[in-house]
Amino acid sequence: MAAETPLDRFKSVLAGTARVLSTRDDVELAFTADAPSQAGRHIKVPMPARTLPVDQVAEARGFADSFALRLKHHDATLHARGAPSEAVARAVFDAVETARVEALGSKGYAGIADNLDRALDLRMRSDPIARARSFDEVPLSSAIGLIVRERLTGREAPAAAATGLALVRDWVEEKGGSDLDALALAIDDQQAFQRLTSRLLEDLELVEGETLPNEDDEGGADDEGTEDEQDDQGDDGEEAGDAGEGQVEARGEQRDSDSEDGEGTEQGEDSLDDMDGEPGDEGDDGMMPVRPNRPMSDMPPQFEYKPYTTKFDEVIAATELCDEEELDRLRAYLDQQLVHLQGVVTKLANRLQRRLMAQQSRSWDFDQEEGILDAARLARIVVNPTLSLSYKVERDTEFKDTVVTILIDNSGSMRGRPISIAAISADILARTLERVGVKVEILGFTTRAWKGGQAREAWLAAGRPPQPGRLNDIRHIVYKQADEPWRRAKRALGLMMREGLLKENIDGEALLWAHGRLIARPEDRRILMVISDGAPVDDSTLSVNSGSYLERHLRQVIGWIEARSPVELVAIGIGHDVTRYYERAVTIMDVDQLAGTMIEQLAGLFDDKP
Repeated sequence: MAAETPLDRFKSVLAGTARVLSTRDDVELAFTADAPSQAGRHIKVPMPARTLPVDQVAEARGFADSFALRLKHHDATLHARGAPSEAVARAVFDAVETARVEALGSKGYAGIADNLDRALDLRMRSDPIARARSFDEVPLSSAIGLIVRERLTGREAPAAAATGLALVRDWVEEKGGSDLDALALAIDDQQAFQRLTSRLLEDLELVEGETLPNEDDEGGADDEGTEDEQDDQGDDGEEAGDAGEGQVEARGEQRDSDSEDGEGTEQGEDSLDDMDGEPGDEGDDGMMPVRPNRPMSDMPPQFEYKPYTTKFDEVIAATELCDEEELDRLRAYLDQQLVHLQGVVTKLANRLQRRLMAQQSRSWDFDQEEGILDAARLARIVVNPTLSLSYKVERDTEFKDTVVTILIDNSGSMRGRPISIAAISADILARTLERVGVKVEILGFTTRAWKGGQAREAWLAAGRPPQPGRLNDIRHIVYKQADEPWRRAKRALGLMMREGLLKENIDGEALLWAHGRLIARPEDRRILMVISDGAPVDDSTLSVNSGSYLERHLRQVIGWIEARSPVELVAIGIGHDVTRYYERAVTIMDVDQLAGTMIEQLAGLFDDKP
């Protein structure tokens, strides 16, 4: 039997600690490369590297402790019953409850408090609040959650969030200071705490007169049913996780839908759709927004998609988004990530080149009356000058002239290692395919702003017309054109490492854009390769449309391309399984997997019968 590794021992310690903190013996803990989550008794925390770096260990401990405390101190059904339906208010409501649970559970336990602090500090470094330079750029859920945490624990907010927090603190204190003071008095009573939170949301004008049901109306029903309901959630955790309901993702924010056949909730089907697709933090939790995963049966027929306006959209070359000096610096940083993969690049290129060149083997017809002189038969002429010269003619090869477009998701959830993997993948693929004469285009897609940008401002100025459709300014980036050699375009790929570039993602329109560019190409064979980490997320759009609005459009576009277009579509998932969207897909969890998966995937694309 293989010896237990340090990573295995660390996992065992985390699982044991989680069981103790939650006072539940059935808690199961696993590592994940996906967004950290908790569904019933199942906890998933970020997987640290095999060397157990200090910062990654702290992050895993913080998530494990937070989820375990939520199992002990949080009633999911009660939380869903009192949660507002509006996206921003719901995100704040979730963040405040997370602050309550962590403050309550860490009281008197310095080690737990330190774990939560370190994990929070790491998350805030990638949160949009760390980059906010104006009031409008500050995600309220992050800011108010930190302010409530200060009130409940007396601990200061992480330094990374200090500047952004200062932009909104006076406004929050002025409008909701008394509510914030009262929260500490109800920390032990979730229902009373929720009432105060609802009052805070009203005072901050995030909801309009939306309050919790009267305590008398609910009476002891909730109290009597709490333990049973929590047990049910524990038993059904796997089912809840599969359905995308009853989960806690990213920073511990709850995503609950009506798990008790609609009892005690007044929200309609549309509201539930919104909840399912809400990214809990206005999409501003740049590292890990919630990814909806709705089944195909949920998608109504004849779905129509529209942008509210295309006036502020842009298609732009990567070199126009920053100056040459910064591009050189960013490319140098990307090259550092590639150092340990140089051997893989060469190996991949050579194996793929041999595979593709085998399909391009030249064959000849000999003894022809005209064509290219056959030098191999000249000896016959020397021996017998009466013989005529022999010519050869090359046969037409069946290998089609090919172009590949690599479309990269440039969303906030790709920040960090995922976008590095994506950039490295594109770099390897471009070099490899160029060596075998296949043209490569590299594109990226994101939005110009968080929370809607100018499109949302135009919508607000127009009086908020209902069902506006896509409500953000999309940004499509050209990193490398198909006819441009890799050596000339390689510097532009470093732009993906730029802080602040990655925002939100509207995949359906990006696919159509890349597909349109491919269709206009003269090559006989066209391949579109998507590198992404899951479903589309744009909070501005999802807050005023159905929660699955963007995802349904993505599925519609994929279905059309796969069924009717001459373009061959393949997807590479970075840390997320994208096979639920694309018929032909592969998932990469780490750059170490590139060698094997890329060789097979690329070779398969060029089979005679794809």
